[in-house]
Amino acid sequence: MTTPNYSNETLDRIKKLEKIKDFGVNPFATKFDANHQIAQILEKFKSSLAEGEMSTLRDVNDVVASPKSEFSVAGRVMLHRSFGKICFATINDGTGKIQILFSRENCKIRVGGQSLDMLHNSENEELSAYKFAEKLVDMGDFIGVRGELFYTHKGELTIFAEEFSFLTKAIRPLPEKFHGIESDEERYRKRYLDMATDDELRAMFVRKSKFWDATREYLKQHGFLEVETPTLEHTTGGAEARPFATHHNDYDVDVFLRISIGELWQKRLMAGGFPKTFEIGRAYRNEGSSPDHLQEFTNLEFYWAYADYEDGMRFVQGLYQHIAKSVYGTTKFSHKGLEFDLAGEWPRIDYLTAVEERTGINLLTATDDEMRQKLEELGVKYEGTNRERLTDTLWKYVRKQIAGPAFLVNHPELISPLAKVSEKFPGKVERFQPIIAGSEVGNGYSELNDPIDQRERFEKQQEMLEGGDDEAMMPDWEFIEMLEHGMPPTCGFGFGERLFAFLEGKPIREVQYFPFMKQAQSEKKSDEK
Repeated sequence: MTTPNYSNETLDRIKKLEKIKDFGVNPFATKFDANHQIAQILEKFKSSLAEGEMSTLRDVNDVVASPKSEFSVAGRVMLHRSFGKICFATINDGTGKIQILFSRENCKIRVGGQSLDMLHNSENEELSAYKFAEKLVDMGDFIGVRGELFYTHKGELTIFAEEFSFLTKAIRPLPEKFHGIESDEERYRKRYLDMATDDELRAMFVRKSKFWDATREYLKQHGFLEVETPTLEHTTGGAEARPFATHHNDYDVDVFLRISIGELWQKRLMAGGFPKTFEIGRAYRNEGSSPDHLQEFTNLEFYWAYADYEDGMRFVQGLYQHIAKSVYGTTKFSHKGLEFDLAGEWPRIDYLTAVEERTGINLLTATDDEMRQKLEELGVKYEGTNRERLTDTLWKYVRKQIAGPAFLVNHPELISPLAKVSEKFPGKVERFQPIIAGSEVGNGYSELNDPIDQRERFEKQQEMLEGGDDEAMMPDWEFIEMLEHGMPPTCGFGFGERLFAFLEGKPIREVQYFPFMKQAQSEKKSDEK
């Protein structure tokens, strides 16, 4: 076993760890029975302080003289300071923080089912429970406390520790309070420390959970059935993206991690007689990393039989407004310097018109060379040389200054291989994308259910793949067979946690619990041994 290159502080904590063991205390306890979360205590008693009513709790002198074990809480020690006869600690249980008072006059520690005021080690040396709390408890440790609530003379709600339990010794210290983890890479790699020291970060992840709760709630209220579809696929249908490939050993075939949330599978469910379905799950795209792009993320997709993109736009507008009000209590937000209000009716932006107004390019009549020349004039980098990629890149240049909310509509057929062609507008499809803060935050169609048309579009995608476009859609010929059996008219729509990031006003990488990182150098060295 190799010896880590520990700091002096960590080495000192290891000495304390051994001392704790020697005095018969388990430094890594099994459990602690808390009867309250700290947030519950704060909610109940801090209101009385705000109202100037502190009489519900006993005076501090009475509490110290004869404490009562009415409350028990547990958490990580975030502050620790000694004043001789008393010492204070602040603990955080993930729901809130509260101050703890340890008194030399009246303090016990629970060890092996006994409440002790004095400990003895292997050499029969004595250590009081108070001295244990004062000298052997460090910031970052976990403790449990039983005692009585009171207000200090400064008006701070505090638990008098009649008895405490030592739960976990933190060998490494937490990041320094005022500076935290300064490097973004370190923050993401050691996200648990970022969470432990940043209350707002934890609150954001609570909101993220509520975000998906609100989404589920709205869909289920409107009769949608939650389903699960395969994450391993022979072909990656439903989106245009570079997939992750792996190998299925038992079947001896190469397979792919899904890039969409079961689009072609949920359409099969439409054909199977399920009129409304949705799935929330992880998608995987083997593309570049940036603060606004991830290879692994959570998406939602829903499918609605007998509905079209007009129905979809009305429904999505209501869904987004419901999420905003449920999670944030407002419809007004800002992101990347752009302000937007999700309330009311959202205007529509014509894809071709928007591009032509801002670039002078008519996407239906311009040549590929003209499109490339315009991108070069604008100083816009682009990948790929086919018309689909050029079209998409021109739009992405245009969208940056659109605050929204709005629906982007009337997309060219070329860039929408799964959408139904518009009867009103030749060369365009029945597709919609919500636009906020200069980006698309969702994608929906009147789904193509003509098997002959779908086969032709898949063949075009196959040509693009063979031409070197590794983001083109893989054809799924079994899906064509399903369409030949018949699928009802359907509206499909999907969005991901990019929407949550925009509502938070943060890069999408920031709203991930544990964003994928390159392997640390220390880990590489360990693997090589």
